[in-house]
Amino acid sequence: MDGRKVKIACRRLFMTILEENVKKYYQSGYNCSETLLHACNETYQLDISEEDMKMMAGFGGGMFIGSTCGALVGSIAALSKMVCKTKAHDMLPELRPLIQKHTRNFKELLGNLDCAHIKPVHHSTDPNIKCMNTCLLAAKALEKTIEEEHLL
Repeated sequence: MDGRKVKIACRRLFMTILEENVKKYYQSGYNCSETLLHACNETYQLDISEEDMKMMAGFGGGMFIGSTCGALVGSIAALSKMVCKTKAHDMLPELRPLIQKHTRNFKELLGNLDCAHIKPVHHSTDPNIKCMNTCLLAAKALEKTIEEEHLL
């Protein structure tokens, strides 16, 4: 297998693992922002403590007002952890286009950035599913961004 095929196979494996981790954390009762960051933390070995994960709690449900989707916030937090070596202002040349690209990828797959517009389309009334589909699509957008930016 040549190097390109190995990279593609690895990316597919990470996606499968990320999807499984998204399902695991969402089914464990985490909200969408918590789910994305927990799943990314486990999949990509981001070394974020369980105590620090608590910072994501307030971003679910678009910060509980239907604003920016928590799954987007969680995935942006993961991307930030992946690329920031110091602080945002030091990393703007890398960080700004990365987050802009991810936001575009997210909007392409989910149709909007705000929970109030995403929920009517992707939310399930099934109590076992609710926003899991949104989280899985957010994971796909994240993987697309990671692949496009060659972060893995």
